Amino acid sequence: MSYSIFLLRFRDGEVVPLDTGTLRRVTEPCLVAGGQEEGFSQIRAEDEGEADLYHESSGESGMSCVTATHFARGAMLGVLSRLAAALGASIVPQCGRTLIFREDDRPHLPAELREKAMLIAPTGDALQAAFDAA
Repeated sequence: MSYSIFLLRFRDGEVVPLDTGTLRRVTEPCLVAGGQEEGFSQIRAEDEGEADLYHESSGESGMSCVTATHFARGAMLGVLSRLAAALGASIVPQCGRTLIFREDDRPHLPAELREKAMLIAPTGDALQAAFDAA
């Protein structure tokens, strides 16, 4: 995949911090290079698909965003879906509709994202279908 997706958590239309411990817990089993301290991780899924994650910490307040780039289709989409769901984050593609996993998240999105946001299951197949529909 040649574009980026952003994992962002919103409350009342504003970006709120993501939990660094959750990022570590979800990505550690598939970590190939980098890590929490570096602000960059390369991860690999069980089918050998990879992704680069950028996740700079904002001190004790956590991370404002996780950016996934150069990600493979297949099992990696499942990893990214599980990560976003665990973080309580929405997936905001570089282009296309914002993806949410719970309808309760819609009112917290910024107004410009709210109406067109798409509700999907937190699975790789659902994420793939959303990308294909864009």
